[in-house]
Amino acid sequence: MSSAGRDGAGNVSDGSSTRSLGEISEEETVRVGVDLVSAARRNIGFLRVVAESDWLHHKPTISEAIRRYDELWMPLISDLTVGSNLQMVLPPIDIEWVWFCHTLNPVSYRQYCESRFSKLIGKPAIFNEENEEYALTRCRDIWISRYPSESFENELGSDESASCVTNEELLSQVLKLRNLYTKFAEPYMLETVYLIAARKRYKRFLYLMQRFSYGCGRLVPASDILLMWVNHQSYPMVYEADMREMEGVMGKVAAVWEEVNEEEMEETKKLWVKTFDQPYETTGGEINGGAAKVKPPVHWEVADEDVNIRYKSMLPRFLLEVCVFVKLDSKIKAMQGNKSCEFLRLRTVRCHRELKIDKQVSTFPLDSWHKAWHLYCEFGTRGVVLDLRDRGGRFFKGSKIKENVTFLWNDLLRSTSLALEREIEQRVRVVSSITPPVQAPYLLKCVPDQVTDDSGAMISDVILRMNQYHPQEGRWLSRTVLDHAGRECFVVRMRVGGGFWRRGAETPSAVKWEDRITEIREGSWSYVAGSIGRAPAKVVGTATPIEPSEQWNASWKFSTGDELMIRWEASTSQSGLRCHLKTETSSDTTVKLLVGRKMQYQRRNTGSRNKEYEENTNIVAADHLEGDGEEDGFMTLVRFSEDNPIGKATALLNWKLLVVEFSPEEDAVFVLLLCISILRSVSELRKEDVGNLLIRRRLKEARLGDRDWASVILHPSSCSPSISSPHLQPWYCNAKVVMASDDNSRLPTSSYSLVEGGDKLFKRGLISCEQPTFLHPFN
Repeated sequence: MSSAGRDGAGNVSDGSSTRSLGEISEEETVRVGVDLVSAARRNIGFLRVVAESDWLHHKPTISEAIRRYDELWMPLISDLTVGSNLQMVLPPIDIEWVWFCHTLNPVSYRQYCESRFSKLIGKPAIFNEENEEYALTRCRDIWISRYPSESFENELGSDESASCVTNEELLSQVLKLRNLYTKFAEPYMLETVYLIAARKRYKRFLYLMQRFSYGCGRLVPASDILLMWVNHQSYPMVYEADMREMEGVMGKVAAVWEEVNEEEMEETKKLWVKTFDQPYETTGGEINGGAAKVKPPVHWEVADEDVNIRYKSMLPRFLLEVCVFVKLDSKIKAMQGNKSCEFLRLRTVRCHRELKIDKQVSTFPLDSWHKAWHLYCEFGTRGVVLDLRDRGGRFFKGSKIKENVTFLWNDLLRSTSLALEREIEQRVRVVSSITPPVQAPYLLKCVPDQVTDDSGAMISDVILRMNQYHPQEGRWLSRTVLDHAGRECFVVRMRVGGGFWRRGAETPSAVKWEDRITEIREGSWSYVAGSIGRAPAKVVGTATPIEPSEQWNASWKFSTGDELMIRWEASTSQSGLRCHLKTETSSDTTVKLLVGRKMQYQRRNTGSRNKEYEENTNIVAADHLEGDGEEDGFMTLVRFSEDNPIGKATALLNWKLLVVEFSPEEDAVFVLLLCISILRSVSELRKEDVGNLLIRRRLKEARLGDRDWASVILHPSSCSPSISSPHLQPWYCNAKVVMASDDNSRLPTSSYSLVEGGDKLFKRGLISCEQPTFLHPFN
């Protein structure tokens, strides 16, 4: 075994050994003359801007950008470059994009520079935003002075024709790289710890190419290595100097735009394992190519801001990706027959005690690394535990643990490679690697709770005694909003009745239709005795019913300034629900509510592996249990802008179940108001309790820590027919089952106290209410 893979040892309990995979001396022999960590962070941001600039991808615009690059920019920067001294200037974005693409073909770029300018032209390493702004401003001044008749910006419209392109090779290169950002769009790729680990692996890859690539075919870089390689190439003078001793060798590496096959990927893996005795792929560093790419079950993207930091009751949700690799030592080959009863069990430290995924030890290959598990975990799970267990023979039920190892997220984050290796009984080697935790979409659900009065106190004898037996005025239907970890974040209250309850004298009565407002209060209940408490005082959002305009059945005015209009057509074959959002303030953004699961939430059968995933996890069968159809109750909130005409889905809500998932850029109160208002309107229009609004007691939930909502999600590659739990899939794949309370029994009407107002009051106020003449249930 190479010493490269065995350095940096430490000790853990239970007789297991542990070592950091970042301590490899060979990589220090490879020199890289640019700060790849800063370069990668800067260039990922640049690629994102390019990807979001739709105008940059029109062929006439690209053609004009190539002309400007070829005829104007390169002569200018050539004159400014003296020796190895690079001027602090940056061109406009269209030229910079062409320049970036050109440098990713180092041989072609060098030939171009030497044939035209008799020297290689480099790019300044500018990683600071202030320096970038200065360099762009300085370039503008030089440009205007040198080219007074040429605009600094590319002003060619998408419908205009550009001059003929003389550099067809460069045009082809730019067109092939138009989707380059999608390879590096994962939000964890901006994290410093990830980039440091990627740089280490890139240096190892260069070491491998330098020492052992002769006689090999084409090698395939993993995604993290590819990220570093692309950024290294984008600084031509540095790359030329660093690769001088490896000239010709890097031509054996598959370029970012090239297709690769399974044989090339396997050869790369084997060479890496032979050199370093470690798995080639790592979490966040997979080989992309060959078979159709599997759609990941988790959608996360870079969020520019989190607008929900204003709500102190909400805590962000952080998600990480984890892979576990297993390798058996060849010395146990002779013992293999005696170990058929042994298996490895994967568990989490916290949040999902029910998780137990077993794999037979005898199924793992000898002397090669195998990816045993691939999953997504919330940071609150703390880590994973691997148990080596023995079933003990056919006459014994259950199994007994022989030894276990634990991988804590904090330990992995402290490793410079984001990976650790441990041994079980000195014959089973296990490597666990993670991506840095990044902020994931928020998850909120509304659960039934007790009726409250106008002050926000629950209707209870306890409160009555505390108020010296003064009757509690008003009746509000209440819902408690819980996050993914079961924490109380908000209290939703819907006004239903007014007045008091006195024995034999008075009963609460329904309030007028226009007074049946919905309010959201920030915070958790203040409990005074057991489950009896008072709602928080701070109101952060309201929805008031207003007279709808023509062609709409219902309308709500939000405190956010938005107006929601709802139409329900019972005659249509589908749900018949239509919603429209209107804002008072002028904005460049258009907001639409689309019926069903759209965009990233939409299920697509792309490729055989995705189809296998759906079959293995019983998603199709579960959807038939939904009753009215797969999309019943789902709506997707999509925001359109001039820069993003295709639209961006920022929230998914199920108004029947009162469950929402939304990005940090979307306001939690706004999404909750949408969900509640749609449910209330549809219930009134259909005169049916479609969302269990009449339940007025907290139902029994799963115990915290048993299977916390979305705490663990399996990657399709780790799914199998034996793993059918819907709690290991995204919640919207089987929403009814995931959101079901452990107490499935509906409370009978007689169990509710008349003091609360009685069932007739809530049916009248929420379902069969007397509506104004303008509110027609159906057409």
